[in-house]
Amino acid sequence: MTTSTTDPMIGRLIDGRYRVRSRIARGGMATVYVATDLRLERRVAIKVMHAHLADDTQFRDRFIQEARSAARLAHPNVVNVFDQGQDGESAYLVMEYLRGITLRDLLQEYETLTPEQTMDIVEAVLSGLAAAHKAGIVHRDLKPENVLLADDGRIKIGDFGLARAATANTATGAALLGTIAYLAPELVTRGIADTRSDIYAVGIMMYEMLAGEQPYKGEQPMQIAYQHANDSVPTPSSKNPKVPVELDELVLWATARDPEERPRDARVMLERLYETQNLLRTSPPTGPIPAAQRTRVLPVVQAATAETQVLGAKPVASSETGAVSSGATASLAYESAKRRGRGRWLLALVLLLAAVAGGTGWYFGSGPGAQVTIPASLEDTSVAEARATLSRLGIEVREQTGEASHPTIEVGKVVETTPAMGTAVVKGSRVTLLLSTGPEPIQLVDFRGMTQDEAEAAIDGRWTLADPVERQFSGDVPQGTVIDALGADGKTLSDDEVYGELQPITLVVSAGKVPDVRGQTIEEAIANLQKFELTGEVVDEQYSEEVEKGRILAMDIPDGLRPGGEVTLVASAGPAPVTVPELAGLTREQAEATLGELGLTVSYNPIFTPFPAAEVTGSDPQAGAVVAKGSNVAIYLQLFG
Repeated sequence: MTTSTTDPMIGRLIDGRYRVRSRIARGGMATVYVATDLRLERRVAIKVMHAHLADDTQFRDRFIQEARSAARLAHPNVVNVFDQGQDGESAYLVMEYLRGITLRDLLQEYETLTPEQTMDIVEAVLSGLAAAHKAGIVHRDLKPENVLLADDGRIKIGDFGLARAATANTATGAALLGTIAYLAPELVTRGIADTRSDIYAVGIMMYEMLAGEQPYKGEQPMQIAYQHANDSVPTPSSKNPKVPVELDELVLWATARDPEERPRDARVMLERLYETQNLLRTSPPTGPIPAAQRTRVLPVVQAATAETQVLGAKPVASSETGAVSSGATASLAYESAKRRGRGRWLLALVLLLAAVAGGTGWYFGSGPGAQVTIPASLEDTSVAEARATLSRLGIEVREQTGEASHPTIEVGKVVETTPAMGTAVVKGSRVTLLLSTGPEPIQLVDFRGMTQDEAEAAIDGRWTLADPVERQFSGDVPQGTVIDALGADGKTLSDDEVYGELQPITLVVSAGKVPDVRGQTIEEAIANLQKFELTGEVVDEQYSEEVEKGRILAMDIPDGLRPGGEVTLVASAGPAPVTVPELAGLTREQAEATLGELGLTVSYNPIFTPFPAAEVTGSDPQAGAVVAKGSNVAIYLQLFG
């Protein structure tokens, strides 16, 4: 995963709702970021089309097509699309965020995968792809980079940017689309794709997982394309002898050059994969069978001839005729019959054992005693889907269902089975579906007053810490201390409630006090607020005796203020103006006192100061004039009474 702190998108608020946090990846058409949906308080992935493509109608239409194609799919093995829109010149697509790696990352680290790992990943890919094909959508860009492996074990297909409706012949246009290493021959030669083209890409990925490399190599893309169009994909076992022949056959079927010889869609290949999994899990180890275990046909004892002789024995002669004794003849006949009977019995035993062996093989291979594996793909499916899948495998489902809590699976969908998924059972066995009751409720604790580290430790293992932690300014709560804890609905969680296992909790942590900028110049105040990620806005001016004109007189801090918020400021307009009063008829002393109370200074006309009781005849400025506080008023005096 790559991030960039210099990317101008980092920190930007898209469409007034999505705050961009960091960059995940950059492709030829768009860049993908991690963002926070401020409205729903959740983390999302947001794909933003490159600015230089904004004026290209073809790319913009393809970008919108991805949103429409993916939004039509609701499957646990397909990345969910939440929103799509335009913000200025930027077209964007909002998807669920999966923390994890891609299949490409996994292959780069391990090179080859075991047959079991390969089958598990292909099962998830085909399950999601089957939903797309059923909805009439061809992906057209399947590759390891678009297979996402989440940290929680989920496997999902993403990037439907090249998806099109699955008509009989979906043309790509003038240029080949998709990654060259996974293009089906018909895309190379005729530029036409359908569901079988996706199957070809799955077969190439399967080869790569088992063999540790792609089947075709070349210095130029067209060299690889030529091999796709003219050569047959070799068996993975030619590179990795540990690959069983059953997986060789599955790869060759999926990558047949003639589309007619491939599975017609992902559902067909998925069913064959289930059969292959069951076969590999129930078959005996490969290799020569020990001699002691081989079936041997015993030789049949030959019947005696009519003239049986006992070699070396002397005939017993009759005293009268010299004939051979009849008792000896009877004894020889008995021994001969006994040998013949033993031979027939051994032959019958051999035939019986052969019949039993054959019958046993049929019974446990394809008959009533055959074993099948309860597929893991039943998880997060509806009861109807689970029943249909198990019925195809010859497994019955009990009418009565069980219940089990699950943090992410929707209420009423399958969580587990009894016996458990992955267990081999005899055909005709009955299983019980365990349906989700939602997350397991756990008693909450009071997070308020904890430090951030303490609150995160309390959340770990019971709930999920939503990222990012929200910061809020407070004059009462010390910096770094939790002010509030919010649930998935954005409402405050109370310690007298229960909350679902592994459900998200957003911590609101004190960012400390807002800096006091009163008395500072307007420029100084705005600059200091920016250091705390706040905006200062002067909204009014008021007269002030204490604060110099042009400096901040007051500030309004809204409740719940967070970084990125605004503080309204009031600037000083200096002292309030004064209206010159009517002074005529007052004595000099009275006029001076009146003007002094108003903050005005006094001068005289004439300039010398007459006696205190001199009468005022007028003023300059005249009565009623508005002047600044501290201004001088000249008073006219009657010099002689």
